[in-house]
Amino acid sequence: MIELSEQQKKAVAEAQVTFKNLKDNAKKLNQEQMNLLFGEARSMNGWQDKDVSDEMVKSIYELTKMGPTSTNCCPARFKFIKSEKHKQLLKDALLPNNVDKVMSAPVIAVIGYDLDFSDHMGKLFPHMDVAPMYKGNQEFNYSAAFRNSSLQGAYFMMVCRGLGLDCGPMSGFSNELVDKTFFENTNIKSNFLCCIGYGDSAKIFQRLPRLDFDEACEII
Repeated sequence: MIELSEQQKKAVAEAQVTFKNLKDNAKKLNQEQMNLLFGEARSMNGWQDKDVSDEMVKSIYELTKMGPTSTNCCPARFKFIKSEKHKQLLKDALLPNNVDKVMSAPVIAVIGYDLDFSDHMGKLFPHMDVAPMYKGNQEFNYSAAFRNSSLQGAYFMMVCRGLGLDCGPMSGFSNELVDKTFFENTNIKSNFLCCIGYGDSAKIFQRLPRLDFDEACEII
């Protein structure tokens, strides 16, 4: 049982009231909004010539960071590439069929995971010392970093779509080259890339099939 201070107990009580008020008063997303996020959303192959401001990028992160992760570990690290100089540095790491759609994107997010994420646990999970749980188990540390950064990458995509942007996620690149170029002298490793901007609807294809419920799911 975690022993909370009076200040922590007060913060917990306030959080419970805030969340209850939200759930009691907020309406669920309508079908059009769900289509924007999932139902009709598409991975983009081309982009309109429209800028994504630094303020928008910061707003995306401020919402993304609120998504849940194990022990609030928040291992994802983001590099937002906008300049032509840094796009050119990324170019050599891309598979040939990905070059055009990546290089033409207004912003390319390199989503990585920090294997030293537990250095921040004193801030992120202050009521319990969980850092040794990660530092003392390399395999567990890696799986937590990779899994939770993947979750944060998915939150990032949903936030972008919710704010009216489009996404082009991909794993068709050399992680080794990206790590050497953008994360050298750190313990951060690249997970995947996600281009963001305003998509060109003339460059999408028909939606590919998905597995039916009975093919992918079981209620037991």
